[in-house]
Amino acid sequence: MEEEFDYNFSEDPRFSVERYEEMIRNHDQYFFDAQVFENIIDFYIEKNDPVKALQVVGYARNQHPFAAVFLIKQAQLFIVTNQVADAFAILDKAESLEPSEADVYIIRGNLFESLERHEEALENYQKALTLAEETDDILLHIAFVYQSKGEYDNAITYLKLCLEQNMENQDALYELAFCYDVMDRQNESVEFYEQYIDKEPYSYAAWYNLGNAFTKLSLFEKAIDAYDYAILINESFTYAYFNKGNALINLDKYTEAIEVYKQTLEYESASADTYCSIGECYEKLERMDEARAYYKKAVRKDAKMGDAWFGIGVTLDFEERYFEALRYYKRALELENTNPDYWFAIADANYKLGNLPESEEAYAKVIELNPLDVDAWLDYSSILYEQHKLTAAIETIAEAIKNNPDAAELFYRMVAYLFAKGEYNEALKYLEIALTTDPEKHYILFEYLPQLQENKAIVDIINRFYRN
Repeated sequence: MEEEFDYNFSEDPRFSVERYEEMIRNHDQYFFDAQVFENIIDFYIEKNDPVKALQVVGYARNQHPFAAVFLIKQAQLFIVTNQVADAFAILDKAESLEPSEADVYIIRGNLFESLERHEEALENYQKALTLAEETDDILLHIAFVYQSKGEYDNAITYLKLCLEQNMENQDALYELAFCYDVMDRQNESVEFYEQYIDKEPYSYAAWYNLGNAFTKLSLFEKAIDAYDYAILINESFTYAYFNKGNALINLDKYTEAIEVYKQTLEYESASADTYCSIGECYEKLERMDEARAYYKKAVRKDAKMGDAWFGIGVTLDFEERYFEALRYYKRALELENTNPDYWFAIADANYKLGNLPESEEAYAKVIELNPLDVDAWLDYSSILYEQHKLTAAIETIAEAIKNNPDAAELFYRMVAYLFAKGEYNEALKYLEIALTTDPEKHYILFEYLPQLQENKAIVDIINRFYRN
């Protein structure tokens, strides 16, 4: 025999859940107020049990067939359980029942957004804007859609509207910084955040984003001041400490950077990034034992952090332990085999070990990955020269010049190789170009082939160039 109980929405939600579960166990039929049903559904949602939540929705819809709220809850749960078609169908029913309910259009907009059906998402969000009392999150979602479309100007417009509605919407603050960054409009970013801070001086997120904008403009002192304000407002804001440390590194203030990075450890467990950054600072200070210790801590935290394995190699290389360094460089390369810095280090270590063919092969990879690396071209050609492959060395420098036509070092090196080959007239032509490009670097020629200081033709051209 079915029993009916009327439970009022003012009761303790836990009691409501217990009574609901008793009803299920006893196969009874109790009556619950709509608000009580909402509380029970929310309880299961918070417990991450969408299946039970959907079961409650079924009972709620039977008892309250004209309450659109349960259709909306059901649609949300269908989305969570990846029943997209059912979610759309339920939203259509909810709209027919309650066409002025903003949540219907917001949820449908979310669905279209997730499916990258941008125009349909925008249409629903715009409809929701006309119905909702609070619109900042809707405006934020519209901005997200425009970001997905690559229309960053429109995204910025809606992010600013979002902040006009709710100046404390931190998601909008961060997304605005992202849009300015993508568009490389850091000056506008600075201007916006400075104006925002005039109105909201205690927004640590705004100070943080201002610091990031200054960093991207290479205004590191100003960036540090901004990060300091963010930290003053929120002393446990570890991102501000970390980025302040990065700014200090850019100013070569490695000891200060170490202290700042270590401050993050007071507020959260150490990350591999933090350990790696501390290791880099000790490396720059040439305190290699300490650097290596922190790099090793980083790889213990994250064995896939290539930069930390690479850092260990750098410390060993500094100590002329090239064979050991090579092993760590190769470990880094296994994780990121298109990193030209790793290939360069492998090339250099092999050269120091006398493994010229291996070094040559690695340098070839460096210039393939980064043809703008002038030092790699110079080193690569030098190895060829040392192996008496003079024609190959000249061809390599010629290719380097094509990729780096403003690099005087390459022209001076070409002069040296052409003289070594006996092509004096061609060499003098390149010397003229080198001197025109950067006369102050002519010493490079004599560093590489000191005997050229005795060559009267070269000395006369250099002297004539300076007299003119």
